[in-house]
Amino acid sequence: MTQTRAYGATSASQPLAPLSIERREPGPHDVKIDILYCGVCHSDLHTARNEWQSTLYPSVPGHEIVGTVSAVGDQVTQFKAGDTVGVGCMVDSCRHCASCADGEEQYCENGFTGTYNGPVFGGENTWGGYAENIVVDEKFVLRIAHQADQLAAVAPLLCAGITTYSPLRHWNAGPGKKVGIVGLGGLGHMGVKLAHAMGAHVVLFTTSPGKQEDARRLGADEVVVSKDPEQMAQHAGSFDFILSTVAASHNLDPFLALLKRDGTLCLVGAPEHPHPSPSVFNLILKRRQLAGSLIGGIRETQEMLDFCAEHGIVSDIEMIAMKDIDQAYERMLKGDVKYRFVIDMATLKQA
Repeated sequence: MTQTRAYGATSASQPLAPLSIERREPGPHDVKIDILYCGVCHSDLHTARNEWQSTLYPSVPGHEIVGTVSAVGDQVTQFKAGDTVGVGCMVDSCRHCASCADGEEQYCENGFTGTYNGPVFGGENTWGGYAENIVVDEKFVLRIAHQADQLAAVAPLLCAGITTYSPLRHWNAGPGKKVGIVGLGGLGHMGVKLAHAMGAHVVLFTTSPGKQEDARRLGADEVVVSKDPEQMAQHAGSFDFILSTVAASHNLDPFLALLKRDGTLCLVGAPEHPHPSPSVFNLILKRRQLAGSLIGGIRETQEMLDFCAEHGIVSDIEMIAMKDIDQAYERMLKGDVKYRFVIDMATLKQA
């Protein structure tokens, strides 16, 4: 084990602060990565402040990691020192259940191991990307083909990108499909970019009329102010798929009413409090579906990264120093970021 400089939380009520954590020495199949950039996800805030009542302290958040390989185990075949790589939300799974066999490790029946906060069903703590390095089994390391000057903006693809890409692919967003994206935040702006690149007709739903110009810049064909009943009514029964990225409790019925027969409303935002239960008639009268989706497996995450490199897609980011993370959390709660914070990990030494 080696001591590693990190930044994290020791309780739900204290600001994040410098920590020293232990990383394992690279084993035969391990890749050691010097972290260059780490995106800031809303899940980081939920975990640091124990809003999901499951945090293991000390907690070192961060699962949108881009870095450079500094060492590999003697049986590693896919990576070498100097490679540019990424790590997303998982660093392991059981590898033998039906979901793992299908390349859907995020649905591992025995619980995948999160990049931070340990295995889903309980176990030893893990520490994420708010640190100078990380050691990960090569099966959970991802290749990055973007240019060097894009790497900071690639980091949020490891969570925000795959969280929106996976359901868009699963429900066949593409030419001839009308796709709605609810919310223009860290997840939503990626949903708009990806659905547009897939060839769908993209409609952005927002409560903020001032976001219309930016939504169109990102790739939206239309923008609907969701608190305007007349604008919503114009789209009744017309959507093949709607992806809700909103991480706050809200009424789902107005969006269910916009779906065609057999259309799907998929939730990827994780609110602190449950959504109000939707009306059953909005579902049964048109055989509509209310669904959810969780990140993506390693194979699909690599597919997403390659798709984004091919289409020149990255996240819209604001770079911050490590010491400013608590301020960034507060701004994130207010929606005061366009559209994702990324930590320059070179600033960890000054934090």
